Amino acid sequence: MQDALAGLSLASMTIPQVLGYARIAGMPAVTGLYTVLLPLMAFSVFGSSRHLVVAADSATAAIFSSSLSEIASPQTAYYTELVGMVALLSGALLLVARFFKLGFLSDFLSRTVLAGFMAGVGVQVALAMLADMLGVVVHTRNSLRQAYQLALALPHVVPFAVCLAIATSSVLWLGERWCKQVPWSLAVVVAGITMGWLYPLQAYGVHLVGPITAGLPSLHIPRVAWDDMLALLPVATSCVFVMIAQSAATARAAADSFDETVDENKDILGLSLANACAALTGAFAVNGSPTQTAMAIKAGARSQMAQGIFSLITLSVLLFLTKPLQYLPHCILAAIVFNVGVGMIRLRVLDAIRRESPGEFWLAVMTGLTVVCLGVEQGIFAAIALSLFRHVRHSYLPHTQVLKKDPVTGLFEAEPVKTGSFSEPGIVIYRFSADIFYANSTRFADDIMLLVQPGLKSIVIDASAITDIDYSAAVVVRKLLQDLVQRNICIIFGRVSVYLKSDMDRHFISQIVGESNIFPQLHTALSEARRHVQK
Repeated sequence: MQDALAGLSLASMTIPQVLGYARIAGMPAVTGLYTVLLPLMAFSVFGSSRHLVVAADSATAAIFSSSLSEIASPQTAYYTELVGMVALLSGALLLVARFFKLGFLSDFLSRTVLAGFMAGVGVQVALAMLADMLGVVVHTRNSLRQAYQLALALPHVVPFAVCLAIATSSVLWLGERWCKQVPWSLAVVVAGITMGWLYPLQAYGVHLVGPITAGLPSLHIPRVAWDDMLALLPVATSCVFVMIAQSAATARAAADSFDETVDENKDILGLSLANACAALTGAFAVNGSPTQTAMAIKAGARSQMAQGIFSLITLSVLLFLTKPLQYLPHCILAAIVFNVGVGMIRLRVLDAIRRESPGEFWLAVMTGLTVVCLGVEQGIFAAIALSLFRHVRHSYLPHTQVLKKDPVTGLFEAEPVKTGSFSEPGIVIYRFSADIFYANSTRFADDIMLLVQPGLKSIVIDASAITDIDYSAAVVVRKLLQDLVQRNICIIFGRVSVYLKSDMDRHFISQIVGESNIFPQLHTALSEARRHVQK
């Protein structure tokens, strides 16, 4: 019973949103309803998450709409075929990802850049909806050009459309803060439909949604030209990255709230079949929606049964209630989506990132700016690149320390590497906090040579953080060790793992150091260094 009521509440809140997402996608409004029919049911059956709602989503809609509008005009028959093919290709790529168990790819998008990416998409969605809210027309999908064209069109705004949009946004904003239990999106849609039916709003310059095709969608395979098919592959690839990352992040967050687990690879299979259903029913690509999943949980959904009830309600709307939807003003629908876009800009999260990690905050900002200035497709690749860049940067510039005895406690404490540092008379204990690879091997060698000074007899390397040495780094390390041997400085490795020992053997480092100078513990390595100094 709880899931049934949750499904009813979810439908009341989500149906207006998916109609708006169809606007972002440049598709007929009815296709938004198609995304919460068979695709939603497909994921319910084959996905692992008990809470994830897979349906129309603003992020993926923005990705393909910004790219496909350069091939065909939105709302045209061929544009619809292109959109369907993107969904079909996305389903195929997701199936490949499932076969190779690529669920781990979601880990390559850090929460930081994902927050920036979603904020950028939110800005783009909000800007795209402003034209309908003002009752004007823009002729570009680029956000910066849209802002410029909107500024030029300000003298031509439709006052009545602006008033309706402001009223809608105010109701949604206040309602979300003061009475979240009420489905305010549904309330403003009903009010808008009633107003469009009773009053001649078009006489005041307000455009309505217009006729919506009633009944079930017809099943067919999208047909596009071969050259266009090749052009759609990078678009579908971008969508797939967003689907995997966003769906996995949303499903994990929902599962954590209930101490449950999810199978990312099984969810990828569910997403694949959901997108195949979307393509065959004339809809557009679907994705795990953070906003709709949060709505489902807030409504009391505890299993995918709630999504099943949601699909049945959508079926009823398609069969019996499409006629009233034609009276819905575009400015009200745009205002609903505008508020969704603004909600994606999570300033509190970004501020928390800024306070805890300013460097990561600027990575998030760069990702968001890339989305706004260049487009969503470029933004997702920027997000992946920046996530990897930050990881590589940490490995390239790892923390390095010299361990010295505290004069009060007598315990070893870490301090920065500098000339003249000794851990004990004649001994330096050096810690390198990363694997040694081609990019940071020079830093390792430079640090060691910086510590070489008169009176130095032995260097103990704390290798607790080193698990791997690649070929290029091994060449640098061998040359360094040979130079130290010529200077009569003994090199001893402590806390050597079996993985590092294997690499040292393979790269002939063990031969230069000597098996007797490689230890699994630091204290035994230090004891050997002391013995060498006392000789």
